[in-house]
Amino acid sequence: MLGYIGRRLLFAIPILLGVSLVIFITIKIIPGDPIASLLGPTGTPEARAVLTARLGLDQPLPVQYLAWLGHTVVGDFGTSIARRSNVTPMVFDALANTLILTAAAALVAVVVGVVVGALTALRRTGPLARLGNMFALFSISVPQYSVGLLLIIYLAAGAGLFPVSGMYSARGGGGFVDLFNHLVLPAVTAALVPAGIIARMFRSSVLDVMSMDFVEALTARGLSRRRVMMHAFHNTVPSLLTVAGLQIGYLLGGVVFVEAVFAWPGIGLLVYQSISQRDLPVIQAGVLVSALAFVLINLVVDAMHGLVDPRIRT
Repeated sequence: MLGYIGRRLLFAIPILLGVSLVIFITIKIIPGDPIASLLGPTGTPEARAVLTARLGLDQPLPVQYLAWLGHTVVGDFGTSIARRSNVTPMVFDALANTLILTAAAALVAVVVGVVVGALTALRRTGPLARLGNMFALFSISVPQYSVGLLLIIYLAAGAGLFPVSGMYSARGGGGFVDLFNHLVLPAVTAALVPAGIIARMFRSSVLDVMSMDFVEALTARGLSRRRVMMHAFHNTVPSLLTVAGLQIGYLLGGVVFVEAVFAWPGIGLLVYQSISQRDLPVIQAGVLVSALAFVLINLVVDAMHGLVDPRIRT
């Protein structure tokens, strides 16, 4: 098992290097002048030349990339152009908030997806199956920001059941209850698409397993339906882990719209604001940290997959 995890770690290194290269090149071709943003409209050509040399922007692109990569490896993401502060604590604080939202949304998506997928697979006819299929199709098709706006209009601003935006309220005390109240609507909004995908994939997996010979053999041996279903569901766990891991990774990048709609102070909202401000160091750090989190989540999923299904270790 340790050898399997070690191989996955080795595979993650070139992936992260490739992601860092893509991020660096993308940032370089984004319109905007960071030197002009730092100096302001009154910057002289002499001050511009001095700042360009100090930031290393007069060096060839390969030298700039290696210098940026060297600082990034030790956790130095530079200084924010718009906020004039260190990027590292800013990005990791935002990442922690995003992980809270991602964990809540993932929990909702997995629970709802598994329940809906199992119901539609085991009861292929009847109203429950039709409702489950309708829910899965609806959740995949509807835009997240539209659902978020509707929830804000009717459940937050209209009915007053939940807070409209933010992570904590000024009078909420900042405790778990206050966080939970702010978390419900964005978590449900972010979980819709993954829940629909998990439901459809889990339904297909259950149907495939139920059609296998061992299910018929277990039934012929006189095992109860409950025990047969437990054996069948055990064989669906690897595929469930795979699709759930992919959807959790999707949530890390997909919650940017949800964070913008609900003003959730996560890394998606931070990068979104930094794009409009041409704050290139924050954009680079935010995207790279999100990619690192995605790779680590997939590594955890691979490890769990290896524990459940020993065949993939080889």
